[in-house]
Amino acid sequence: MTEGDVAVVVGASGGVGSALVSELQARGRAVVGLSRPDLDLTDPDSIAQAAARVAASGTPALVIVATGLLHGPGVEPEKTIRALDPDAMARAFAVNAIGPALVMKHFLPLLPRDRRAVFAALSAKVGSIGDNRLGGWYSYRASKAALNQIIRTGAVELRRTHPQAVCAAFHPGTVATGLSQKFAKTGLQVQQPAEAASALLDSIDRLAPEHSGSFLDRFGAPIPW
Repeated sequence: MTEGDVAVVVGASGGVGSALVSELQARGRAVVGLSRPDLDLTDPDSIAQAAARVAASGTPALVIVATGLLHGPGVEPEKTIRALDPDAMARAFAVNAIGPALVMKHFLPLLPRDRRAVFAALSAKVGSIGDNRLGGWYSYRASKAALNQIIRTGAVELRRTHPQAVCAAFHPGTVATGLSQKFAKTGLQVQQPAEAASALLDSIDRLAPEHSGSFLDRFGAPIPW
């Protein structure tokens, strides 16, 4: 990153988001952390206003969307299709797909055009269509699959105006946060947020333009769409 460049973390108050902010600062990066109420993924105006504030303070050469909704008030992963609720599904899509798409809308044009830049969003392996062997979790799976397509499509457009930029989706693994705690199975490898943040940033640092439009795990290995 050059002088005047900043790293932006959307979802900075979350488990992985706050760890990313801390790790970026430890690596000597200037960081802008964004979270509610300053940026609400379900409020398009707040996203536009946050982008304008960031642009006034520096050039966002790295933008990471570290957000996700798996469960919450009125939202739970569905075990069967009988449990589908349209309001809960709409909420999942609003946070997991539409919100990040609006962040892309306002932040991709701000990336520097004359050098390397990265836009990364945290997806989930369960959003992989090719890797879906267990079923269930309809809203979360479908909304993360939608996010993957949005990232892929945004990468195509970004390449035309920002040839050195990278737009990618990452699966951070299972992290010890409120999002995954109640669903972590016995024997499953669970990382601390700091571990996930370090691995993700190492992989982001290795990204090259040919990786734009990819869906990767935290170590940079491809995941099936």
